[in-house]
Amino acid sequence: MLVDIIAGARPNFIKIAPIIDSIKRHREAGMPIQYRLVHTGQHYDKKMSGDFFEQLGIPDPDVNLGAGSGTQAEQTGKIMVAYEKLLLAQPCDLCIVVGDVTSTMACSIAAKKVNNIKVAHVEGGIRSGDWTMPEEINRIVTDAITDYFFTTSEVANTNLRKSGVADDRIFFVGNTMIDTLYKQMPRFHKPEIWSSCGLVAGEYIIMTLHRPANVDQAPKLNDLITEICKAARDLPVIFPVHPRTAKMLESIGFKSANLHITEPLGYLEFNFLVKNARAVITDSGGITEEATVMGVPCMTLRDSTERPETCTVGTNELLGTDPGSIAPAFEKLFAGQWKKGGIPAMWDGKTADRIIASIGIIFALS
Repeated sequence: MLVDIIAGARPNFIKIAPIIDSIKRHREAGMPIQYRLVHTGQHYDKKMSGDFFEQLGIPDPDVNLGAGSGTQAEQTGKIMVAYEKLLLAQPCDLCIVVGDVTSTMACSIAAKKVNNIKVAHVEGGIRSGDWTMPEEINRIVTDAITDYFFTTSEVANTNLRKSGVADDRIFFVGNTMIDTLYKQMPRFHKPEIWSSCGLVAGEYIIMTLHRPANVDQAPKLNDLITEICKAARDLPVIFPVHPRTAKMLESIGFKSANLHITEPLGYLEFNFLVKNARAVITDSGGITEEATVMGVPCMTLRDSTERPETCTVGTNELLGTDPGSIAPAFEKLFAGQWKKGGIPAMWDGKTADRIIASIGIIFALS
């Protein structure tokens, strides 16, 4: 059996690494399964792609579709055309897509249109309810044509059942991102900015922003960062800047004595900073999951989240996108009143093995 594993953007790389490792283990144990790693080229910058492959021990892609940049439609179209050509020349038996990026939607559509190839969606069923987010459209479209769903929470399972998905197509397995986190945690190490800024564990804030609602309008971005730097008091605010945000920051020319900007960091360096931070402030979904498992207070600058378990169980709180919500959250943090949080069910580092074992049962490979 040949399984295509689709990866196109930074979050994908974190999620596919344990799946590849598990396939190798199951193959060594006698399961007749092979994989083909397909990099769509959605993230093509080395800091957003190549470094992650190296740090997480992901093998070189078998195929690189080379999609590159473009508008949502352009990127989707380029990925679909390139993946369709690959499947027509060398079809697979199962297409595994992960998460909610453009590559996930584009490749699932191409797979279904080429001989109705089966699609498995890792992280299926999650919903934010916010249709202004491209990721929400990607999730909904992908799940509409997915055959097998590997889910991270009971909330996701409920979402799928409400949309008419039968229980025998839903597999509650946990979170592959957390598999990677547990495996790599002993390897976390200090980035250069640790020494250059004289950072001390528990005495700085780590910040990430990249959502269009937060970074595409100069006044809004300026207001958010101004409030964060002020609310953090004298603590350093470390800001690894996403490429889309860097352009807007340059146009604003914002400066603050406690704001320290750096290029995107590798997985091991970035998560070292998260693990040792006083708190994280972000608009990323994946970082809220990692912060939850590491027990780090997390503030999310969004009005909704597709990962509600990080709020109901974990350390995350939704602040919304109003800059006025930032100061009260930091007051709560500094008063020692932030919730302790816990770890959601099945986030135990064994998710990928459950996925591949399930595939073995579905396709009668054992």
